[in-house]
Amino acid sequence: MQLPLKGVTILEFCQYLSGPVAGLRLADFGARVIKIEQPVKGDSCRQLAIKNFWLDESSLLFHTINRNKESVAVNLKNSDDITFIKKLILKADVILHNFRPGVMEKWGLDYASVKKINPGIVYTEISGYGKKGPWKNKPGQDLLTQSISGLTNSSGNNNDYPIPFGLAIGDYLCGNQAVQAILAALIRRHKTGQGSLLELSLLESLLDFQFEFFTTYFQTNQQPKRSEFNNGHSLLSAPYGIYKTLDSYIAVAMMPLEKLNKVLQNKELEKYNESETFKKRDEIKSVLAKCFLTADTNTWLQKMHEHDLWVMPVLNWEELIQTSTYQRLNMEQEFVVGNKKIKTTRCPIRINKQYFLSTIPAPKLGEHTEKLKKELEK
Repeated sequence: MQLPLKGVTILEFCQYLSGPVAGLRLADFGARVIKIEQPVKGDSCRQLAIKNFWLDESSLLFHTINRNKESVAVNLKNSDDITFIKKLILKADVILHNFRPGVMEKWGLDYASVKKINPGIVYTEISGYGKKGPWKNKPGQDLLTQSISGLTNSSGNNNDYPIPFGLAIGDYLCGNQAVQAILAALIRRHKTGQGSLLELSLLESLLDFQFEFFTTYFQTNQQPKRSEFNNGHSLLSAPYGIYKTLDSYIAVAMMPLEKLNKVLQNKELEKYNESETFKKRDEIKSVLAKCFLTADTNTWLQKMHEHDLWVMPVLNWEELIQTSTYQRLNMEQEFVVGNKKIKTTRCPIRINKQYFLSTIPAPKLGEHTEKLKKELEK
C-alpha cells in the first residue's frame, strides 16, 4: 500500500512532546518529517535525564517519538543557515512548531514571513496557553497545564489532593489534534490552493478534553464533585468505579442496581432504588465495596459476565500483554538503534486492513543536513 501522505514534506521546529507526537503520526502516514534542531544540543528531549533510559546518546523518549524522521542541525542566528531553511520552506507543505510566542518571529520564520516564501504552506503553531493574555509566555509544560485546566480535580476521590494523569495527556491530545488540523488544511489546500495558519495550545486541548464537565458546569454553575471513594467519573452514579476484591481489583461500569444485585444478592443493596443512585452514590458504593471483598476477581467476573454486565479486571502492563486480546491487536513493532533492538507501539490506525509500521529509528542530530543541502542544489 502506498502510504497516504507520501510526497508531503513537514518541517518540524519542535521540542519534547506535543509537536514531535504530531510529527510522529504524520511520519507513520508516510510524510517526510524533517526535524530542524540546534547544533550540539538538538531537541531538548534528546538530553532528558532519566537514568538508564538512554540509547545512542539520546533519551529513550526521544527515540520513541522521533522514529522515522530526518534531522537537520542549523543555527537560526546564522544568515547562511536561515537561507538554507528558507529553501527548505519553499519545498515544504507543512511547518510545525511549539515554541513560545515570539520565538519564530525573532528568526523571521513567523507565518507572515513564511507565507511570502510559500503561500500554500500549512503553518501550525502549538503553544502552552495561546498567543495572547498574561500566561502567553509561561512554560507550556504538561503538568502545569493539567493543573490550571481543572483536570487534576477529576481523578481520585473527593478527599484526595488534586491528582494529575500519570502521563503527559495534554501533550498527546494537542499533538493529535494538530494532526487532525493539518490533514484538514491539506485537504482544503488541495481543493482551493490556499495555505492555512493553524493555532493550538495545550490548555485549549485539555479544556476540550473536559467538554462533558464544562458543559455540566455551565448549566448548573456547580463544580462536579468526585465520589467520596471508588470514584470513576464525577458525573456518573453508582455503581460506576473500581473496587477491591479478595485478591485484586475490578472495574464496574454503568448498569441498573437491580440487575447488578441479581449477581451480588446483597440484602443491604435492596433498599436503594434506581432514582437514588446519584444522590446516594457514596452510600451505595460503600455497600458495594464491602460486598466485592467477599470473593476474588475471577469469581465476580464469571458471575457478572453470565448476566452480560459491564465489568472488567484491572490489569497492569505485564498482565495486559499476556492476554489474547492484546496479542491479536499486534500493537508492537521494533526498530534498531546501534546494535540494540527497541520494542515500541505502532500507530493505532489501520487503512484497508493495513498496519502502519516502520523500522526507521530516530535520527542522529544533524544526520541529514548535508543530504538535504545536496538535494536543494539539484
